[in-house]
Amino acid sequence: MNQANNDRKSLDQRISDYRPSKKSLAWSIVISAILTMIFGFTAGGWVTGGSARLMATVAARDAVAELASTECVNRFLGGTDAAQRLTDLKALSSWQRDDFVKDGGWSQFGSEEVAGAAVMCADKLAAMDGVPETMSSAAVEG
Repeated sequence: MNQANNDRKSLDQRISDYRPSKKSLAWSIVISAILTMIFGFTAGGWVTGGSARLMATVAARDAVAELASTECVNRFLGGTDAAQRLTDLKALSSWQRDDFVKDGGWSQFGSEEVAGAAVMCADKLAAMDGVPETMSSAAVEG
C-alpha cells in the first residue's frame, strides 16, 4: 500500500519528503567543496600565494624594464648624431642591436644595467621610421 501511495506522489513531493542521512550530507559538502576548488583553480582564475608572488615579481620586473627602455630611447635620440646612430642600429642584425645599445651606455642607469631594457630599447628604436622632429630640434637647441 505504501508503494502504491509512493507511486502517486509527484517528483516535487518525493524530493520534498526525502531526508538525507548525516553521512550523505557530509559527503555532499566535501564533494561540493572539491568541485568548487577544481573549478576555481582551473577556470575561475584562482592562484596560489606562490603563483601570485611570482606573477607580481615578473610584472614589476617588466614594468621597470619598460620604463628603462623608454628612457633609453629618449637618451639615444637626445644626441646631435641620433639620425646616424639610428641608421647604424638598423644596419645591424636583430641580435646585435641590444649590444649596440649597451655599448653606447643608453640602457645603463647609475652603475646598473636593467635586465631586458636594452632589448626593448633596441626593438623600439628599430621600429622607428626616423628621428622624430621634436627630438632632433631639441637636440640642436640643447
